[in-house]
Amino acid sequence: MTRGKFITLEGGEGVGKSTQAAMLSDALRARGLDVLLTREPGGTPGAEAIRALLLDSDLEIGARTEALLFAAARADHVQHAIAPALERGAWVVCDRFVDSSRAYQGGGDDLFDDAIMALHNIGSWGMMPDVTFLLTAESEEVARRLTERDGENADRIGGRSAEYHAGVADRFRTLAASDPERFICISADGSPQDVHDRIARAMAPLTGEGG
Repeated sequence: MTRGKFITLEGGEGVGKSTQAAMLSDALRARGLDVLLTREPGGTPGAEAIRALLLDSDLEIGARTEALLFAAARADHVQHAIAPALERGAWVVCDRFVDSSRAYQGGGDDLFDDAIMALHNIGSWGMMPDVTFLLTAESEEVARRLTERDGENADRIGGRSAEYHAGVADRFRTLAASDPERFICISADGSPQDVHDRIARAMAPLTGEGG
């Protein structure tokens, strides 16, 4: 059986990753493909339990503990959801994956990338996506979206300082520049349909529509 394709959507807070992951999954299903839509942290009962800890705004969790928890959630997710889906030939669309750890813990918390990837190699066999869409938007637009989405109820990570999130954004840009064959940068400005259309055009070679 042919292995499925693994597609991730990455980016900072408020760029619309969850919306675009759902729209992309619907489009792929409309083509008759078996699709697993999932997210990180989460996607399995064990990983969702860890997610609840990671996003609890009442908990104080250090950067190293946070990195270990993300790696543990991902390991469970890969073993019990992502790998089996790919093996049966399904396409996996995931809202965040290891690049988020590399950007948030590596860019926001200054942990070394090789340490984060070492955890990934141990827990998740070093699995990497076939394609990663990095969504980017102007900071003013992101701030507006976050206000609409969260109000005063941001989670433990989303509610961090603007300086922290600027470091995350810089790190995402660095990761994309270092791996241009995997990353495709997509402007997240405009309507959800506008953004989806950009992703669909970029997906064309992968789905056999490129000429």
